[in-house]
Amino acid sequence: MAGFLKSQTGLNWRAAALLGLISSTFSTLVSQFLAARIGRDAVVDWMVVATIPLRDGMLQSEPSWSSIAAGILFHQWADFSWALVFFGLFGRWTADLKPQTLLLIALPWALFTSALEWFSLVPLIPFWQPIFTLNQPYWIGFLVHALSAMMYPLFPWLRDWLRGRLPSRHGRFTAVWSGLSAVTLLALGFVALLGWQNRELPWMGENPAFDQSYMRRMAAHHAQGVELARLAVEKAQDPYLKNLAHLMAADQKGEIAIFQQWWRSWFAGGLPPASPEEHASMPGMLSPAQMDSLRGANGNAFDPLFISLMTTHHQGAILMADRALRGASDLRLRLMAHATRHAQRGEIELMHGSQGFAAVKSATLSLLLPAGEARADQRGAAPSMHAH
Repeated sequence: MAGFLKSQTGLNWRAAALLGLISSTFSTLVSQFLAARIGRDAVVDWMVVATIPLRDGMLQSEPSWSSIAAGILFHQWADFSWALVFFGLFGRWTADLKPQTLLLIALPWALFTSALEWFSLVPLIPFWQPIFTLNQPYWIGFLVHALSAMMYPLFPWLRDWLRGRLPSRHGRFTAVWSGLSAVTLLALGFVALLGWQNRELPWMGENPAFDQSYMRRMAAHHAQGVELARLAVEKAQDPYLKNLAHLMAADQKGEIAIFQQWWRSWFAGGLPPASPEEHASMPGMLSPAQMDSLRGANGNAFDPLFISLMTTHHQGAILMADRALRGASDLRLRLMAHATRHAQRGEIELMHGSQGFAAVKSATLSLLLPAGEARADQRGAAPSMHAH
């Protein structure tokens, strides 16, 4: 074993392991700092990641520290593993590449690894877990993988350091790249700190009336969605549906909190409630009679009624998010609207039992199709929930 570790191949694996620790930590920190800046609730995202190895029971309306930690650790393990694959398993072809070449390869590698996870490894073999792919749009995974791969140019210097060959001929590049990465991390951390103090980067749109109306309307729409989900957490008979209800509550509460934080930063004051006219124009909002019917449903009558009503509610949110994707003037709102449309479609598919290849197909089409054209947008009556 000692001989292997000192060999050229062993050196590659050791340097790859060290790089994996660096790259996974960098991507974790940047993801955490950047999440709310682009409309993501990081704790919900980590909880969803935790369901990949630990299954649906990790879903909670209020993500616990254990679910957050499990998600972060699994992400770190995955990023660490990709570094081992690239420089250890494929070391014959990659270990001697120059830092500049590794920088050019970083984004294609991130595209490959994120696609492999999102389309295959997570929803199919080996994990068979559709929640991640149906909840998080592909571009989020690509962004995270790209952050990790951007650390790969440090590998040549790390290998020289482990070999005892210092100063390394890669020292200048490594110093510059490490410095830029550290500055980026500090800058994003500072921006995140300001955001937590309700001092996000200013609104950068051209049509405040549309953006403000969308934020008020979607926050109100989500508030009813949270109420629906809480009823299912309390009364659903199917354990899988109960777990999904936890996810729906967490997802929508997280987005409401982001709207509130953005509003305080962008427009001053608290996020005002939607006007009666805005309420009347919201698609998918349930009537008081429909809400009362769900509150009064018990036993086996509850689950199919909940699926039917929540499907209708989500389809309305999909329409609203689709309009914001095309009409919002601040890029952050458009990014958030795309993720909202994807997640709401995904939750409809999950309620209707989608998994395996069907889940991958639905998630892929959800990324691309406008409102009304994806299968989730056309779902009707609730099916019988099956065992998961």
